[in-house]
Amino acid sequence: MNYKHVQNFSGGVCSFWSAKRVIERHGREGVALLFADVLMEDEDLYRFNAEASKFLGVPIIRISKEMTPWELFAERGMIGNSRHPICSILLKREPLDLWRREHCLEFTTTLYIGIDWTEEHRLRDMRQRMPTWRIEAPMCEEPLWDKCRMLDELRAIGIEPPRLYSFGFPHNNCGGFCVKAGQAQFAQLLKRMPERYRWHEEQEEKLRAQVGDFSVLTDRRGDGKKKPLTLKTFRERIEAGESFDRHDWGGCGCALSFSEP
Repeated sequence: MNYKHVQNFSGGVCSFWSAKRVIERHGREGVALLFADVLMEDEDLYRFNAEASKFLGVPIIRISKEMTPWELFAERGMIGNSRHPICSILLKREPLDLWRREHCLEFTTTLYIGIDWTEEHRLRDMRQRMPTWRIEAPMCEEPLWDKCRMLDELRAIGIEPPRLYSFGFPHNNCGGFCVKAGQAQFAQLLKRMPERYRWHEEQEEKLRAQVGDFSVLTDRRGDGKKKPLTLKTFRERIEAGESFDRHDWGGCGCALSFSEP
């Protein structure tokens, strides 16, 4: 089947409402909802996806290389970070691109991404990276909704939003973890889900023993130059009451932004 309308469906509220607008305009026939599963999602994401799929009346197509980012890092002998987000590229962007090439025709298919009007630069970046595809972002169009409106509208139709939003996370990807995330998000992960944070810390420590002095986070203390900042050290600083960059949330956009591994 050649799909005419393909929505990247991350498990977030913006991709849900984007899909809703696509279906309202074009109907359900020929619509595909693509979910790239990296096996490290919050368990509530799967509950939300199931309820969202039922409400929209379109099945979610799961795409996965059946490995976690940490398994990928071990296989590649490197720890991903914001400059080298190999998990974003190899576990999300490339599998999604492959599926589209196999099931769609570039000049007759429209791709839809779940971003809102505050992230229009990502739409421009994706159009530049994929010039032969028609790419749209319905939530960047009128009526413009902010994230709070999207969450309220979800509850109004009887769907409870994914719990990570209530935990203070800006998105519902990778269980609150992301190699592109900043210090504020990792501090939130430590505060709200300390056991999950510790698990990531352990994965990083194990891999550092193999690949050397690399880390997900970076540190600019002292001379201002970037240095590795391990999750272990970051946790110890927070537990000691030291300050961190509370405005550094980083940026996800896993399946959207373009960078080489």
